[in-house]
Amino acid sequence: MMIDRLGGINPIDNIQKSPKMQRVSGAAQHDSITVSAEAKELSEVYSAMETVTAAPDVRADKVAEVIQKIKDPNYINSSVVDLVADRLMDVYGL
Repeated sequence: MMIDRLGGINPIDNIQKSPKMQRVSGAAQHDSITVSAEAKELSEVYSAMETVTAAPDVRADKVAEVIQKIKDPNYINSSVVDLVADRLMDVYGL
């Protein structure tokens, strides 16, 4: 009994070659894009968020200013205490 291969003797001959690419004649066409106003706005928001993220969390100049004010005994009075208390209540929704 004799069994032949299904693809013939040389399987490389059975591979179909893809057709070669041909150049398109004529003038070269240029691609262009249009960016929507919404995309521009999102880009600005993204760059602003990157700037905010890169900024330090603590403003040393403000901290130094507050420390100087607290050291002054004339600064701590009832109006300052009331203002700080009101702001804390606003922050915590009380």
